[in-house]
Amino acid sequence: MRWSGQRLSAENVEALPGLARLNNLVRSVQTPEFAGVTFHEVLAKSALNKVPGGGGALPFSWTINPYRGCQHACTYCFARPTHEYLDLDAGRDFDSQIIVKTNVAEVLERELARPSWQHHPVALGTNTDPYQRAEGRYRLIPGIIAALAASGTPLSILTKGTLLRRDLPLLAEARGHVPVDLALSIAIFDPDLQRSVEPGTATAAARLQTVRAVREAGFDCAVLLMPVLPFLTDTREHLDRAFRMLAEAGATSVAYSALHLKPGVKEWYLAWIERAHPEHLERTRALYAGGVYAPKEYRRWLAERIRPFMRQYGFERTRLAPGTGVPASSAHPEAAHRGSRLLATELSPRAAAALQPSLF
Repeated sequence: MRWSGQRLSAENVEALPGLARLNNLVRSVQTPEFAGVTFHEVLAKSALNKVPGGGGALPFSWTINPYRGCQHACTYCFARPTHEYLDLDAGRDFDSQIIVKTNVAEVLERELARPSWQHHPVALGTNTDPYQRAEGRYRLIPGIIAALAASGTPLSILTKGTLLRRDLPLLAEARGHVPVDLALSIAIFDPDLQRSVEPGTATAAARLQTVRAVREAGFDCAVLLMPVLPFLTDTREHLDRAFRMLAEAGATSVAYSALHLKPGVKEWYLAWIERAHPEHLERTRALYAGGVYAPKEYRRWLAERIRPFMRQYGFERTRLAPGTGVPASSAHPEAAHRGSRLLATELSPRAAAALQPSLF
């Protein structure tokens, strides 16, 4: 959906220089429904992103990012520095200046139709969240799901957004054609802490309800307990609560890792720590003084602390699956074809024809 009558002039004195240089910027939009947020609608030249080193240092090789910037406003988000390529800052601009690739599904259809496409698994949610609040308006993900399924391309989705539930019927149809892996990111089970550190996200309770809905739809549902925040969510009390609630919700696997802080993210996170939890500021600075990742000693300590909870609640330590970036589920194509009615409505006639059974 677009908002008419909301265009902001590119010659406005407040125009953002990096965006003004984009030759694919259609318009910038504000609306009272999203106070303080500007959406910059662009026409994407490509949809599929080849990840350098994918399948090696990174667990996924191909991604789709329909949005840049994220309304979830997670203080620790590793993707914040990507906004700096557009002369936007990694702090507040990342939360409030959202790039929307309005034609991403159409471009994706064309790319997937190329003879050179080898149907590698494609991951959504590896950078910014595909189900942030803007998706309720722009509705880009259904077309992406349908295009991937119609082309025979496996897909995975990782999200903190409860809007995933909207697309479960569509994903159930997609599962009749390709492997589909779904995962929720739920890192913080203290409501006050969650509202402070990731203020734009749904509550942990709402995300646990989404885990239940995913399971009721017949999917496995991985949960990424990431990141574990040193001195805040690494206590036995918090971890016990987390694993108990995940087990009760029916999560089928759990992956975890400690917080890592890239340049740009580190400054933003430490500023939040200083405001919200100054008692942990110096210890946090010291822990990350040596680089992006927590020291090996801390990571070993965290693994030892978590291991008993994994055993107690029936979870095995899961690794991220090559090609998707989430723990692999058993949601592979079903023998019984579920039909393609919902998928076909999201596709161009040419792409929809690919879903029809052939006589030959």
